[in-house]
Amino acid sequence: MEKPIYTSRVLSLSILLIFIATLSFSQTKKIKRPKSKVGISSVDNFVTESFDLYDKVYKYDGYAAAGTPLDDEDLDVLEEALDEVTALSENAPDLLGDIEDASFIKQGKATLQLNKAKKAISYSIKTAKALLLGEREREKENDDSQSSNGTESKNENSNNIPENTNETGTVINDSDDLEIISKFDFVPGDKLIFFDDFSQDFIGDFPSKWNTNGSGEVVKTNKAEGNWFLVKPGYGIQYLPLIDNKLPEEYTIEFDLLTNGLGKNTSSTARLYITLDDNNGFKNGPKNVHVTIPFGLYGAFGIQVQNSDTSIQKINATITADVRKAIVNTPHVSIAVNKKRFRLWIGQIKYVDIPQFIFEPSAIGYLKFNLTGIKDGEERIFIRNLKVAEGGVDLRKKLMSEGKISTNGILFDSGSAHIQPQSYGIIRQISQVLMQDESIKLNIVGHTDADGNDASNMTLSKSRADAVKTALIKVYKISGDRLQTDGKGESQPIGDNTTAEGKSQNRRVEFIKI
Repeated sequence: MEKPIYTSRVLSLSILLIFIATLSFSQTKKIKRPKSKVGISSVDNFVTESFDLYDKVYKYDGYAAAGTPLDDEDLDVLEEALDEVTALSENAPDLLGDIEDASFIKQGKATLQLNKAKKAISYSIKTAKALLLGEREREKENDDSQSSNGTESKNENSNNIPENTNETGTVINDSDDLEIISKFDFVPGDKLIFFDDFSQDFIGDFPSKWNTNGSGEVVKTNKAEGNWFLVKPGYGIQYLPLIDNKLPEEYTIEFDLLTNGLGKNTSSTARLYITLDDNNGFKNGPKNVHVTIPFGLYGAFGIQVQNSDTSIQKINATITADVRKAIVNTPHVSIAVNKKRFRLWIGQIKYVDIPQFIFEPSAIGYLKFNLTGIKDGEERIFIRNLKVAEGGVDLRKKLMSEGKISTNGILFDSGSAHIQPQSYGIIRQISQVLMQDESIKLNIVGHTDADGNDASNMTLSKSRADAVKTALIKVYKISGDRLQTDGKGESQPIGDNTTAEGKSQNRRVEFIKI
């Protein structure tokens, strides 16, 4: 009787050794997550998100390598991870400007970490697809992997900034994004009506410059810098910025949007309503228009547009649009109202342009937000940098007739000369003036708010003017000898530097005909 037991134990031990060998050598060696942060928030956020998704995919790859079948719930999680990592890949932020403005040491560290993030994303997309299709092929990838003694491979090319890749791993040409930017035609208003970045509010409080019949709070998040307004969902819950006067007939609305926790189970009814109404109460009046931004990720649900006049509904439609990739990448939302015309951009893409949407401009002049379909506590929607400004009309005529324009619509990253993409509508109009009359030469003058010291602000303002000049040369092919630059720092304020509105006014760029 002893022999069969002994044989059985040997057989069991052999099976266990085979299992361990399979687990050890079948799965791709793990890429090590960076242990420290670079200190550039956009880079740190991108690297963290990349490795969070990578770890999730790697775990399920380990199950498959060990021969553990993936059940339906595992496949659901894996499919959601694939959607998220694909969206992250296709909407990877442009980090070049952030890196260029950093110190030499930070540039090197950022480059190394971004190379790792690129490889983590590439692995995640390829592996998740293979696992979902049951076609996972085992490979040994020694490049940048963790070896048996715990050291990293030294095969990284630290001189390469990672390129964006699409869901198949194909490199996306930088000119693709450049072409979108060059055609972006939103021009913000030049007379500030309302601005709130929530910097003056205490964390956990409802924002002081808003009103609601529900709840909400100002928070910080590790996904993006600054304070954000966490909007709570609810039927009939309205959020009203406390704008002193009724809006004019021509104005622009802008804000940044941040999402968290969205997935394939997010409801198709999850939407942010942006309403222009005939009153500033919590109930919509008989005359109003609204658009909705969808948050569901398992389908392209489109942008709903609707207007009404008493009992008559003139427009009630859903515009075909797939904004899923945009909404997970902290987009900037821009709206232009020019009397009856209504336009909406998400990022640099224009999705709505209805010439007769606002049927009675003089009657409609109050802004409201409403959030529906979000699972409170699981899915979260934040907004920041709400800016409402009068104008938004053609700056070209003003520059031609007056010889000078000043705008706070060209936005830069905080403390940086990196131009935010939503600013290119103004730069585009400046380029059109220069192309129309080749005799015109311009002096570009940068101004900052009073945050920081005088010397650094003077340097920053000149760098920002130089960045605008570079954009005119590289994006719109304007000759550099027609452009001069100057920086005035904080020396010529036009607003109160103790308020968010005043600071926003002071951060501006002037274009002056020479």
